[in-house]
Amino acid sequence: MLTWAAGNRRRLSVPQARAWQRLHVLSSAPLTVSSMSLLFRRRIASAGFTLLELLVVIAIMAIATSGVGLAMRDTSVTALEREAQRLAVLFESARAQSRSSGIPVYWHVTEKGFQFDGLMPGALPENWLGDGITARSRLNLQAGVRLGPEPIIGPQSVEVVSSGAAPDRPERVLYVSTDGLRPFAVRSESGP
Repeated sequence: MLTWAAGNRRRLSVPQARAWQRLHVLSSAPLTVSSMSLLFRRRIASAGFTLLELLVVIAIMAIATSGVGLAMRDTSVTALEREAQRLAVLFESARAQSRSSGIPVYWHVTEKGFQFDGLMPGALPENWLGDGITARSRLNLQAGVRLGPEPIIGPQSVEVVSSGAAPDRPERVLYVSTDGLRPFAVRSESGP
């Protein structure tokens, strides 16, 4: 075993002896107790992470977690928004076809979905894309929504409802409405 210095007969442990050999090979200066303690301090100081490195890792993890949280939206809300946007586009398409042909078009709910009266069969889709989606109106839904042929059709509103299939999912409602002049738009609160 190696000793600290020529006059010191204290025995070194195996890791200390290896460190001493590395230091002695790298440095031509004589090995002293202070140089050995400096070697061990450097070793301890380089063994951990700095505060800045830890903060960067935590920030990256926080950004990744928020990205995953935003990506995992409730699918029933997404499906309801998609159906409401689709219905607004279908209303505008039926309104344009009614104005171009001069024939009144009415929209109403059926058992399997909905129907556009006044258009050729199959001209527009007549079913909901998702399960549990229905529509209702604050007005008489049996009469339907009149979509033309006049350019001004009067205020109309339809509630698109995602029925809560499970007790933990409440019923959600979006409104597809127009004031008669502007196109149909999806709103989260009722109004023309």
